[in-house]
Amino acid sequence: MASSNFVDYVKIFCRSGKGGSGSAHFRREKFVAFGGPDGGDGGRGGSIILRGNSQYWTLIHLKYKRHLFAEDGGSGSGARSSGKDGRNIVVDVPLGTVARDAETGGFMGEVTADGEELILLKGDRGGL
Repeated sequence: MASSNFVDYVKIFCRSGKGGSGSAHFRREKFVAFGGPDGGDGGRGGSIILRGNSQYWTLIHLKYKRHLFAEDGGSGSGARSSGKDGRNIVVDVPLGTVARDAETGGFMGEVTADGEELILLKGDRGGL
């Protein structure tokens, strides 16, 4: 018997991105005494976002890609240069999708409208 291509329950593992570390850099120039700090902030980490899509009717695209890891933020550098922000991962899901926490069983949210976004995990902020 062939397996069905309709999947309505999927357990996925998600991890948001870590924020980048800030830079403890001090300005150094030949003729400037006590230049002072000029390090940049770290970039923020990426988030995991569910977005409703009325064209989808099943979760089969998540059956074989169960691990979703958002990108980490970049580190800051000298001359007040901030690190780059990590990319968000946006997952399209059918309308009526309910998100629950696997450990506690708590309700995280439901996607009911086309284009509606639900932030599952927010990315970490960068270091200062």
